[in-house]
Amino acid sequence: MPLQKLQFRPGINRETTSYTNEGGWFDMDKVRFRFGYPEKIGGWIKSTINSFLGSCRALHPWVALDGTNYLGLGTNVKYYINEGSQYYDITPIRLTATAGDAVFATGADTIDGILAINAESVLLDSVTGFPVSGLIKIGTEEMTYAAISTKTLTGLTRGVNGTAKAQHADGAAVTCSTITVTESNHGALNNDFVTFSGAATLGGLITAAVLNQEYEITSIVSDDAFQIEARTVSTIASITTTEGLNPTFVFCNASDSGNGGSAVVAAYQINTGLDTTISGNGWGAGAWGGKGAGGTSGTSGNIDGWGDGADLSISGQTLRIWSHDNFGEDLVINVRDGGLFYWDRSTALGVNARAVSLSSLTGANKVPTIAKQVIVSDRDRHVIAFGCDAENSITQDPLLIRFSDQENIAQWQSLVTNTAGDLRIGSGSKIITAVETRQQILVFTDVSLHAMQFLGPPFTFGISSISEGITIAGPLAAIAVEDNVFWMGAQEFYVYGGSVQRLPCSVRDYVFSNINTDQLEKVTAGVNSAFAEVTWFYPSASSAENDSYVTYNYEQKVWSYGLMPRTVWLDRGVNKEPIAAAPDHYLYLHEVGFDDGSTEPATAISSYIESSQMDLGEGEQFAFMRRLIPDMTFRNSTATIPSATMTLKVRNFPGGNYLDSNSSSVAKTASIPIEQFTEQVFVRLRGRSFAFRIQSDNTGVAWRLGSPRVDIRPDGRR
Repeated sequence: MPLQKLQFRPGINRETTSYTNEGGWFDMDKVRFRFGYPEKIGGWIKSTINSFLGSCRALHPWVALDGTNYLGLGTNVKYYINEGSQYYDITPIRLTATAGDAVFATGADTIDGILAINAESVLLDSVTGFPVSGLIKIGTEEMTYAAISTKTLTGLTRGVNGTAKAQHADGAAVTCSTITVTESNHGALNNDFVTFSGAATLGGLITAAVLNQEYEITSIVSDDAFQIEARTVSTIASITTTEGLNPTFVFCNASDSGNGGSAVVAAYQINTGLDTTISGNGWGAGAWGGKGAGGTSGTSGNIDGWGDGADLSISGQTLRIWSHDNFGEDLVINVRDGGLFYWDRSTALGVNARAVSLSSLTGANKVPTIAKQVIVSDRDRHVIAFGCDAENSITQDPLLIRFSDQENIAQWQSLVTNTAGDLRIGSGSKIITAVETRQQILVFTDVSLHAMQFLGPPFTFGISSISEGITIAGPLAAIAVEDNVFWMGAQEFYVYGGSVQRLPCSVRDYVFSNINTDQLEKVTAGVNSAFAEVTWFYPSASSAENDSYVTYNYEQKVWSYGLMPRTVWLDRGVNKEPIAAAPDHYLYLHEVGFDDGSTEPATAISSYIESSQMDLGEGEQFAFMRRLIPDMTFRNSTATIPSATMTLKVRNFPGGNYLDSNSSSVAKTASIPIEQFTEQVFVRLRGRSFAFRIQSDNTGVAWRLGSPRVDIRPDGRR
């Protein structure tokens, strides 16, 4: 019987049916192509044993003048600098209140006027109209209470970390960990962070040490009051877990009747942002439990009632995305649609120093107060702000670009004696992102692409239109690779290398028919230069967070895809390996080993690739297979006996749409474990068409497929 070589075209094709794509690959996960042949991707391990708070969507590496390696890391609640294995919180301070303005009060778990907070979750007596015993939910906290005879619920305590909820009789004395802080016009949002100093003991268990530390705000009572949960003395970092903050609470007693004294100082960090995209204003917009989204009440200022429309122009109510760049060994950072900040590496506090507002620097003049992105031009050392406010305005212009004086981070006023100035893009409604290449800066609006180039005096910069009618998925969806820029659009993939071209994509429909269009802002692009790959991580249709990826090999011009939860990716460079952030709040080093290091011990990476259907004589004849000769390598595997599984699958008819697994059934399947020195295996299969699959589910296994052979002959029409 003749041997037939099983050699397939590189890349995945999901634009046709499996039957039509004969001779190609049709499905895969965690497999890449190298020199046209499939192989399992590399593994990953945790970069540090510590996690960070929030969802990370920004990473920036650099090396200081003394050779110290730093990594900037921006999440929706914090900005960190990673040095070695430690995270240092440099989140800027928004407001430092005057001493004595902040006043503490215990007993905040006594809820007065509960009906005004959330009447729909309170069981009412049909006769008296007063609450009866049962379950109440405030925000996401569930509470139980006993029957009472007034509209005041006394002694209501919050359950902690899923423990049983306390139950109290009307008027019973209780202890609680919740403290109300009164401060006029505090400007804080739920989940913001504030650090207290100068406070005195409240008289009992709530000591000065308990109060004088950093807290996460748990609830906004009004424009002039908010709540925190008293805890034992510990840093925010020390109580960080993969699920957020997990403190040990301190409960007040009858002696805690003080107010903290007249020396209390509250330092508020900049408002936290969302880790999800919320579109538009009105009912249903905003985060659940936040402004206008149901769950927060109030009667003054910007605290909306339950069911009121959310105002997404409020700071912190949009997806939090940071941009950052180096000015020498120092760092310039910007929170999207927020302020510009500066971290000075040379201060005495070093990595323990917080970033400060750029406008607070000595000699600062006309610094933008709001921007969408910041870049430091490598060639000419201008700091450039995109989508910012004009020189003599505080109103954000989403199409305006401003740049500082050359070599002067603080001088932004345009004068005849300096090179500061501005440009404005004439098409589109807003700047989405800007990407710096070797020759120019590409600026994307929602409908167009522009090139910004350094011209020198007297104009400094010029801008020209490159393309109209293009789209881009979000601020993180573009990546520069040498002199090219690749990006994902709303329904296409693009590349710019002197002109804009649509990338022919053999998985286009597969990706865009299974993507969460409400969360396109989360799409993030990364490059793995060691394998000539550009990868986009995106949320599938059933997910609110990035859980899938699609990869373009720009040397072989082929596509691959799979499942992997990553929120941002950084190529090797300062780090020897690529590094990525995951939704579990850890950083991972990639292309390390062959296993999934997100757990301890590491688990196997399940990788597979499956071909499209093949037949003999245009499907007129049946094929009979009796022998398979493997061709693969397990080079560099660490398993004692590395193995994979090869599968030949046959069926009699294509069964319609191959994407519908119920449209046809596989008639027979032969699975053979292929070990390193397997010479041949014998099978007995008969069908009108057949497919080939290779899969590995064992730890320490690296495999690469060659050109296996199958012993096959025609076997008649019946």
